[in-house]
Amino acid sequence: MPLTLEDIAKFSGVSRSTVSRVINGDKKVSPETREKVMEVISKINFQPNLAARGLAAGKTNVLGMVIPAGVARIFSDPYFPILIQGVSAACNALDYTVMLWLAEPEYERRTINQILHSGLVDGVIVSSMLMDDPIIQSLASSKMPFILIGRHPSLDVNYLDTDNFSGAQAATDHLLRLGHKRVGTITGPENMIPSYDRLQGYREALHNRNVPFLPELVQEGDFSEQSGYACMQNLIARRVDAVFAASDAMAYGAIRAIRESGLNIPGDIAVVGFDDLPGSANTNPPLTSVRQPIYRLGYHGTETLVDIIQHPESQPRHVILPTELVIRETCGAH
Repeated sequence: MPLTLEDIAKFSGVSRSTVSRVINGDKKVSPETREKVMEVISKINFQPNLAARGLAAGKTNVLGMVIPAGVARIFSDPYFPILIQGVSAACNALDYTVMLWLAEPEYERRTINQILHSGLVDGVIVSSMLMDDPIIQSLASSKMPFILIGRHPSLDVNYLDTDNFSGAQAATDHLLRLGHKRVGTITGPENMIPSYDRLQGYREALHNRNVPFLPELVQEGDFSEQSGYACMQNLIARRVDAVFAASDAMAYGAIRAIRESGLNIPGDIAVVGFDDLPGSANTNPPLTSVRQPIYRLGYHGTETLVDIIQHPESQPRHVILPTELVIRETCGAH
């Protein structure tokens, strides 16, 4: 059984309230008494109940992170470990702890109120939400400070995002400038905001070069490699000569499908991805990709949330980080 303040008071020969004042750094306690209590604490290796102290103080220095994308995807998609690393590094620098809420999406949506009213977190970071995700509605209706990694299409809430539209436009325009005529795209789920923005960037690039938008050249994936593989098989049947995949993971699947079909990259079909994950420089051939600052999204998003917690009356923060097209061999222009 863990030791309590009463135990320390008994061993120290002082009152419980005196022990509490010592632990909380009250300067009214005499040096002699403080030394006596701290000696007992050190000897028995007492650890205060941080959650209880946080509840009493109204501040826990804990941030919750919610990713309603499914547990399997969080551990299989290379995007999420990089994002979480950024969040964790910022928490370490700011003397906060991050609590990752792991559950399947529907369970997370049913239990979001437990996060908001538990008193265990000072703020919440949400990533990979749907356009009309009830998690965001619950957060917006609460007084809990929060920030989205990814913009919201209608609510005026705090968010940090990548310039998905411009990145996708640059990727598609690059393929068109290289002379490709039938440029297909593999999108993410249509009810996710990054998917929508990247599809609109693709369409804008076509429009600017007077290339007709052909719905049959648009295949909906789910950001996974397997979905990229299946979608690419459909695009091969539609005789595309280039493809923009809205994530590197889907681009990996597309490359595998092209190679298994006996076609050459980039000679027969050029490929561009989105993310510029660490493994993208080592695909065969190396993948051209839109680099988005994933680690920085996590780090700067956490910094911004802490600032929101400390300055609750500030205006909603809307931050868009730039992207960069990294040209390698799969597009044919390296």
